[in-house]
Formats: sequence, C-alpha cells, structure tokens
Amino acid sequence: MYLTQDLELFPEYTVTQLLFKDVKNATELRKMAVNGEIKGALINPSMVVDAFQILVATNKAVHLHKIRKMKTRSLYSEIIFNLSPTNNISEAFKRFGISDSDTAVHIVLVHNKEETLNIDDIISKVDGQQIDVFQVSEMTDTAKIKKLYKITPQEDKCGTLLDAVVCRMAIKDVA
Repeated sequence: MYLTQDLELFPEYTVTQLLFKDVKNATELRKMAVNGEIKGALINPSMVVDAFQILVATNKAVHLHKIRKMKTRSLYSEIIFNLSPTNNISEAFKRFGISDSDTAVHIVLVHNKEETLNIDDIISKVDGQQIDVFQVSEMTDTAKIKKLYKITPQEDKCGTLLDAVVCRMAIKDVA
C-alpha cells in the first residue's frame, strides 16, 4: 500500500509515500500539516506523474536541508517547492500542495533510520481510502502537467512525460 525507500545519496534517511483517494477531510489535514501535527508533505496527486518524481524532489530537499540552503522554512515545504518548475514558492504550494476541496492526497514522510515512524498514526488521520502509491499515475492530470512544465510535442515523441518533468525539476536552479 505504501512505498518506503532509502535515499541513495543519504542512506541515513528513508522516504515513505502514502496515497489516498476519496478524502473527506483535506481542510483538516492541511491545518494539521501547517500546525506540525502531521510531519509530512501533503501533495496534490493530480500533479504527480510517478512516485519517482516525489523521490527526486525529496532527495533534492534533503540535500538542501543538509547544506542549509533551503528556500523554504521546512523540509516538507521544500519537497513541494522542488516539484515546481518555477522558483515561485506560493505558486508551488498552489499547484502542488493540497487545497481544501481536494479529494485525494499523496503524503510524503522523511525520517532518519534511527527514528521510529508511526505510519498507522498518519493513516488514522486521513478520512479516505488508502491505495497503492503506484496508482498515482491514474490520478495524474496530464494536460495540466504538460501546460505547467511547458512540455512540447517533440518531447512527447522522444521521451516520457516523467522524463520531461524530472528534467524541468532538475534544471530549475540552473540559470
């Protein structure tokens, strides 16, 4: 149901991804995240192509956290920011964070291997149905993603949407 992976470049950290549909308490979840009651990034799954995209954003966030170069206030807000193709923080939250009207949520948790993570505690806070993380592609709004990331028809022919999105995420700081 959920996906847990070690970060290759930061082996002391583990990333856990959970996906929920038919969520009825998005407003409550958002407030809990803002208040620190949920220590995780709450992401709108319609803007996610694949779990790998989340892993790339998380890896970059952990790296920036470790070298003290984050552009946002927390590791979890940095994950959301790193999903965006632009450097506008509020725009990133608007596009990739959850809103009160959302009925699905992709939760990303980052924890040190020495810490114990109570996944059941997080799951119990969500009033919705947990589904396999790999089903996130079924929730993807491809048209919205192509427009936001400015994916050209040529790119569609020579690579995957995931390739194009990850490239945009990787090069946003290079200019």
